[in-house]
Amino acid sequence: MPETSPAKPGRAATRETLKLGRPILDKNDRLAARNRAEFRRRGIFVINVLSSPGSGKTTLIRETLCRLGRRLRCAVVVGDLATDNDARRLRESGAPAVQITTGTMCHLEADLVARAVKQLDVANLDLLIIENVGNLVCPASFDLGENLRVVLHSVAEGEDKPLKYPPMFHTANVVIVSKADLSAACDFKRDIALENIRHVAPAAQVFELSAKTGAGLDEWCDYLVGEQQKLKQLNKTAPSAN
Repeated sequence: MPETSPAKPGRAATRETLKLGRPILDKNDRLAARNRAEFRRRGIFVINVLSSPGSGKTTLIRETLCRLGRRLRCAVVVGDLATDNDARRLRESGAPAVQITTGTMCHLEADLVARAVKQLDVANLDLLIIENVGNLVCPASFDLGENLRVVLHSVAEGEDKPLKYPPMFHTANVVIVSKADLSAACDFKRDIALENIRHVAPAAQVFELSAKTGAGLDEWCDYLVGEQQKLKQLNKTAPSAN
C-alpha cells in the first residue's frame, strides 16, 4: 500500500511509493511450498475452500466431514476475522477443528496455516480442509500449500460472480455451485452461470450440489476420496528422498 514519507523541517514534503506486495507474496510462496512438501510427505491431501460470505462454506464442509468420517481421517483449519463459531459447528461432525482468528486480515497466509496444523495429530490425518476467510479478492493471491483450490458460487449470488471476480475463479481447481436447492427461488440461470464459469476457469472441475438436501454430495465426497488415494499412490511410487 502506498505510503508517504513525513516532511522534514525546512524541506518540501516528498512522496515515495513503496512496492510491498511482491516481497510479501514471495515469502508466502516459499512457506506455502514448505507446507506442500510436508503435507505430501505425510500423505495429507489438502483443500483450500474459498467464497464470499454466506455462500455455504461451513455447512458444506460440515456435511462433507460427516459423510467422509468412515472413509478418511479428516481435520479442519478455519479462518475468520472474529469468533470461533464456525470451528465449534464443524467439531459437531466429530472432526478436529482449529480456529484462526485473523482480526483485520481478510485472508489466510501459509505461515498461519503451518502454525494451526501443529495443533493437529498429523500422523493420523488423510484430508485437511482449510476454510478460508469469506472474501473473493485477497485470498486469490495467497497459496497455502493446498492440493486443490475450491471456490463456491452460491446460486443466490447470481450468474455473473465469476466475471466480477476473475482472479479467484481463474485460480480454482474446483468450482462448486452451492445451494442448488434454491435455484428456482432465486431464478438462477444455470446455463449462463456454467458458461461464465467455463469462460473464466475452463480447466476447473464443476460440482452442483446442495448441502441442505444432500444432492450432489456423494459425487463430491467420492471425488475427494479419489484424489486422496491418488496422492497416496503417488507417494508409494515416488523415489525415496534418501
